[in-house]
Amino acid sequence: MKKLDQDDMKRQNRSTVFQIIKQHQPISRAAIAKQTGMSPTTVSRIIAEFSDEGYVVDMEEQASAGRGRKSTLIRLREHSVLSVGVQIDREFGMLGIVDVQGNVMTSTSFAREPGEAAETTARRIGGKLTELVEASGLDRCRLVGLGIGVPGIVNVEDGTVRLSVQLGWREVGLAGMITETTGLPVVVDNELKLKGLAEQLRGAAQGSSRTVLLGFGHGVGSALIRRGEIYRGATNSAGEIAHMMMNPQGMMCDCGNVGCLQTFITIPSLLSEARKMEPIDTFGELFEQWQSGKRWASFLLEQALVYMAMTVNNVVSMYNPDRVIVSGEMIDPYPEIYEALVDLCRTKYIWEPLRGTFSISRSDLARHGVLIGSGLVAQNVYFQLN
Repeated sequence: MKKLDQDDMKRQNRSTVFQIIKQHQPISRAAIAKQTGMSPTTVSRIIAEFSDEGYVVDMEEQASAGRGRKSTLIRLREHSVLSVGVQIDREFGMLGIVDVQGNVMTSTSFAREPGEAAETTARRIGGKLTELVEASGLDRCRLVGLGIGVPGIVNVEDGTVRLSVQLGWREVGLAGMITETTGLPVVVDNELKLKGLAEQLRGAAQGSSRTVLLGFGHGVGSALIRRGEIYRGATNSAGEIAHMMMNPQGMMCDCGNVGCLQTFITIPSLLSEARKMEPIDTFGELFEQWQSGKRWASFLLEQALVYMAMTVNNVVSMYNPDRVIVSGEMIDPYPEIYEALVDLCRTKYIWEPLRGTFSISRSDLARHGVLIGSGLVAQNVYFQLN
């Protein structure tokens, strides 16, 4: 048992040093020791291991360490650590190769059938990854893991999708399926939690101590990131706001309850209502009808905007964040909807004591946010386990 504890400590130290280098490179061994509280001997040993494994290199330039002494700076070797980020949504999937800084080096997408079985999606991911690696010429041996973001409630410990209403999955052992098709260790998490983490590290939430990310699209959800950590709740279901009951006299939700938030502001629910008036196939068509002044389209979208503003108010009242980021298929491609939402928040729907206490913005990462977040989490897990 004692040996296991020592091994765990070594892995944790390696993970900590890796994160420090990643966030502050180029950096000296002395600076790493000072930030982590580790002994210089421990830091030097870990750096030597990373060097032997091809993860870090010494820089030729020198940095003053005081009193004329100089110390070599360390940085991560370019493309030394690569991972795969995956987003699975209702009608599509995306897959990208992510470097250690969170850059998406190359990506591709694939279509999904609504209600498609997890096994079929797993095979698609395996095939697309092979195609992507071959087309890019990247060394597959550099891939340390694969991260997946899905809508719904996930057991991150074993990679099981406990419930995804959007995907039609319940108790699906997704991590095992993907490992079988790709040969890579897999981590699975909620897509908005991963996107929120990516915004904290690389996007609009940099510098924030408490960020709420809201997603409005084929589903609706939220994620809270506190000091760079995902807030999960007891069962990793924190932020599942889609099924907050907004109107007990409202429409039936596919979860079995009545008047859930998602029945008012998701793309499928809006299109269902729009088709009662005209044969609308996409949200883009509904948006165009709104822009052209169609009365029925204005009613639908303006009602949705009210519920979106109410959602912002509710999460701000619950979490008291310093930043709110809104994203998703209803926001990212449509700045007019974003501006209308911000106007409602500023003028009507935010509780008066909280006005001015937070900033609201769009996502900086947009369509690649989930890929970046899932890829970086896969890298973090690799260094925690090795």
